[in-house]
Amino acid sequence: MSERYEIDPSDEVHVGERVTVDRYTKAARLNHWLTAACLVLLAISGLAMFHPDLFFLSALFGGGQNTRAIHPWIGVVLFFSFGGLFLRFWRLNLWRPEDGTWMRRLYDVLINKEDNLPELGKYNAGQKIVFWGMSLLILILIVTGLAIWNQYFSEYTTVEQKRYALILHSAAAVTIICVWIVHVYAAIWVKGTFSAMIQGYVTGGWAWKHHRKWLKALVSGKHVDDGKAAPAPAPAGKPGQAAAE
Repeated sequence: MSERYEIDPSDEVHVGERVTVDRYTKAARLNHWLTAACLVLLAISGLAMFHPDLFFLSALFGGGQNTRAIHPWIGVVLFFSFGGLFLRFWRLNLWRPEDGTWMRRLYDVLINKEDNLPELGKYNAGQKIVFWGMSLLILILIVTGLAIWNQYFSEYTTVEQKRYALILHSAAAVTIICVWIVHVYAAIWVKGTFSAMIQGYVTGGWAWKHHRKWLKALVSGKHVDDGKAAPAPAPAGKPGQAAAE
């Protein structure tokens, strides 16, 4: 696979006293946070309708009727918002040979023994699994959600079909909440990941440590702000690492 698929056109290395690497554009970050906000709102409103013990959550939306009316519309916004992320990032999340190696060495990932891991592109196997998992689950949620949206689509499905759709919708919703929790935990656990989605950039040292193949692709492709290829930051414990970070 050509290394051009390892990078986004907006990715760029900024060489100077402190090396930084552009990772997310402002548009991508806004798109991401809109999607995240929709997921949170859908989780809260959906749980309010899922079980009587959680009905108190509907107060956040002005009561049960408002929750039921608002929930599907937030789902529509989520579908199109995530669609923007999908179109933006699907190529970067295609499975590579090194991703299989990363998965087989998952224990080294968990104990932060990254010297035993292969060089990675912009995303690791775990991030790719979350991406494709979200893609499938959101597709299931929108299809089943439309099937049980009686206000507009009641005539297109039978009562039995609605029942099956509701069960599948609930199962997908619980699953995507779990995937979301894993996603947030991983972003916090790997220091620098969460801030990248806020600031839009990472340090050269972070890119070298976690996504070396991506950084090398940027440098070899001369995606640098002065138009000249600059040496990649040195790995931890080697001279030059302090400057990179």
